[in-house]
Amino acid sequence: MSGPLSGFQIIELAGLGPAPFCGMVLADLGAEVVRVDRTTRTSEAATPPVVHDVLNRGKRSIGVNLKDPAGVEVVLDLVAEADGLIEGFRPGVTERLGLGPAPCLARNQKLVYGRMTGWGQDGPMSGMAGHDIDYIAISGVLGSVGYTDGPVPPLNLVGDFGGGGMLLTVGMLAAILRARSSGEGQVVDAAMVDGAALLMASHHGFVADGWWNGNQRESNLLDGGAPFYTTYRTSDNRFVAVGALEPQFFGELLEKLGLVASELPPQLDRKGWPELREAFGDVFVTRSREEWSRVFEGSDACVAPVLSMSESAEHSHLRARSTFTIVDGVVQPSTAPRFSATPAHIDAPPASPGEHSEAILVALGYTSNQIGMLRDTGTVV
Repeated sequence: MSGPLSGFQIIELAGLGPAPFCGMVLADLGAEVVRVDRTTRTSEAATPPVVHDVLNRGKRSIGVNLKDPAGVEVVLDLVAEADGLIEGFRPGVTERLGLGPAPCLARNQKLVYGRMTGWGQDGPMSGMAGHDIDYIAISGVLGSVGYTDGPVPPLNLVGDFGGGGMLLTVGMLAAILRARSSGEGQVVDAAMVDGAALLMASHHGFVADGWWNGNQRESNLLDGGAPFYTTYRTSDNRFVAVGALEPQFFGELLEKLGLVASELPPQLDRKGWPELREAFGDVFVTRSREEWSRVFEGSDACVAPVLSMSESAEHSHLRARSTFTIVDGVVQPSTAPRFSATPAHIDAPPASPGEHSEAILVALGYTSNQIGMLRDTGTVV
């Protein structure tokens, strides 16, 4: 891998969801990410298979039995050479393993120790189980997304990845920059509930200004309430998305739809929104999604077809930008953002657990005899 983070080393304790996503982003940007995959004493991989796990791309893997003190020592040796460590367990788990912040920072005072949880490292709910939907529920996100008769989960994008993994990535980068200048590492406490709340920052301002109803879904400018910022069904039972917020874009939308502004309620007259929605819906349903795509091609009306994942990978604009790539037969998003001087790319499938164990140990200075003993005891596979 090349990229702006070339030369940085990150240790990732294998997990699911947001922590691996953070590791993927760092690897995409050029960091050397070593994933510590868990094994059992019988040398069988305890980490799930990663054949098609895109979140594990660009990483190397070492298989370690973390319940073996010798295995813990191997990880601490990795930590001694690293810029950062990522873990996504419940609070207290890595401490019980002997891999908490204290022993890791004792081994490497410049280490940035990244912790990814749902509820955070403290607070009355910190020890409870949960998933994305729970974290975005109490942070005010889920209650703001959906229809008047109920909220709709926005996949697991807001808690796991936006407010979780991506926020941990930002925290890791900030703390690593400081460690490089100060010589002091630290712990980064990234909680999905905090990150999801942070993503709602602008909406809290809208509520304070009195023009956003925080208690009623589908009644505001950006939540599907506005007829010029929502989706419409087409004649082939597909959908188009409309985002004509600015008046000049709204005017172009009306022109392309063949509607006359003087015959309709004003754009920002909320009482007239039901009439506008009905008028737009009556027109959109007369043509197919692809026909509307041709109508709005090259225009500023802010109308786009609603595509499936497979359709998205074939869209002409995304193909021109190489937004998606195919690695070992798996279609996946390319690295982002892009850098003019230090471009990065992905060209290898995710490593299987323990695929690089020997090479990693050799780089740490382990002898062939030591590696043989670790393998014979099932400490490393």
